[in-house]
Amino acid sequence: MSLTVIGSLAFDSIETPFDKRDEAFGGSATFFAAAAARFGEVGMVGVVGTDMPDQNLADLRDLGIDCQGIEVAEGKTFRWGGRYEADWNTRTTLFTELNTFEHFDPKVPAGYQDSPFVFLANAAPAIQMKALEQFKSPRLVVADTMNLWIDIARDDLVGLLKKIDGLVLNDEEARMLSGENHLLTAARKVLDMGPSFVVLKKGEHGAFLIGKDVHFSLPAYPVEKVVDPTGAGDSFAGGFMGYLASVANFQPHTLRRAMVYGTVTASFCVQGFTIEPLVANDRAAIESRYNEMISFITL
Repeated sequence: MSLTVIGSLAFDSIETPFDKRDEAFGGSATFFAAAAARFGEVGMVGVVGTDMPDQNLADLRDLGIDCQGIEVAEGKTFRWGGRYEADWNTRTTLFTELNTFEHFDPKVPAGYQDSPFVFLANAAPAIQMKALEQFKSPRLVVADTMNLWIDIARDDLVGLLKKIDGLVLNDEEARMLSGENHLLTAARKVLDMGPSFVVLKKGEHGAFLIGKDVHFSLPAYPVEKVVDPTGAGDSFAGGFMGYLASVANFQPHTLRRAMVYGTVTASFCVQGFTIEPLVANDRAAIESRYNEMISFITL
């Protein structure tokens, strides 16, 4: 397995100013894998409850995703509910029910343990570390995090940062983790904690890639109609890591290219609910939008 993701599978209940969807199939690992699968093989490690329909996992397999690392545990699948305001940047969490994910004990299948590329999707840092320890010698490990873990599990997160190569987080999380207000200063301080590079997501304002040997800024792809931004960050990471795994390279110029692939992959995600737009658009569609994006940013 060239790329493995560890994270959540969930049912999301979403409210937007224009529509709503109840019990939509989502989760950090789900969005990541659906995006990454457009670039090559990807294996998932996660947990679901006995209420997860077989068809949902079959849909993942139809995308070419290996699901042998998904455990079915007694109980209900993780559920989350959120409401977005008209500016799309303001999100209110309505409820969080961890259910089987509360006691998630990641078990990396033997066939995944040689994966050269590993993505630790959003989860408690202790869970991310436990998963990482089961891989033999990955070439590139990238992790996601959130303000909750920075707040309640900072020591575990700081320990994890010493073991990974890249960190994906938004501007608020970067400021919170570093204690610095200026984003470039915040990113450099995070780099001092261990990672070789940091990807700073800024939603509709694009993303920054900052590392010891690379600095790159990219606007968001101009989507005319946003339907649901849920999973956009995970889809970005899936496109980013999926491309890197497909070329088995993460030199500075390749990281820049991966940023563009991540951006355009995420642009499909926001055009519909759940992973539906990621399923509906193949690699050719991604390449077409990639070429458009290159034309936007090249003189």
